[in-house]
Amino acid sequence: MIPGLGIWELVLIFLIVMVFFGAKRIPVIGRGLGAGIRNFKGELSEADSQADDRSLEEPTETGEDTDAS
Repeated sequence: MIPGLGIWELVLIFLIVMVFFGAKRIPVIGRGLGAGIRNFKGELSEADSQADDRSLEEPTETGEDTDAS
């Protein structure tokens, strides 16, 4: 569970959410929150794969001069 929050604190938070939004809106809010989290995770994994692709494309520096003047 969440550190620092006991069962009674979670029950209280749930009751406050029920009062503010009502029982009919909670599933809609949950679906929206879940979709947002899935999109966020998808974008993070896409950014990681693009960063990996870019790192493979960049040539590595060896520290040696290629100009023999």
